[in-house]
Amino acid sequence: MRLTTAIAVTGVAAALLTAPVLAQDVRPDDVKQDRKEIRQDRRELRGDRREIRQDRRELRNDTKEIRSDRRELRGDRRELAADRKAGDKDAVKNDLKDIREDRKELKGDLKERRADARDLRQDRRDRRQDRRDLRGDRKDLRNDQAAK
Repeated sequence: MRLTTAIAVTGVAAALLTAPVLAQDVRPDDVKQDRKEIRQDRRELRGDRREIRQDRRELRNDTKEIRSDRRELRGDRRELAADRKAGDKDAVKNDLKDIREDRKELKGDLKERRADARDLRQDRRDRRQDRRDLRGDRKDLRNDQAAK
């Protein structure tokens, strides 16, 4: 019991003794640097928000292209079925070629959409990190100003 009390008292005493020493270490340059870092973090945050908006826009466009490609593919398959039923071999060959091209285009658009979704996730992570940095810099500034 006495040992834990002694440790607790020693810890409090150490904290009280080091607080004035820490306050003396604050220089006007520290406050200036903190403000500079805050401005930089705000700039980065604005850039991240801009990138997120752009990524969302690209994602919407990719989704529209994918829908369009799927529509074209369905239409080509219908034409193929009609041409096969009619027995037109040249038209069947052309329809198969169109279907291959549409599949390739659809595959490319799907790949592009996945990449855009990945970019969006990364930009959100960056924004989250920049928010944390900004909060930390603001906290440092408050501590430096309070210690003056």
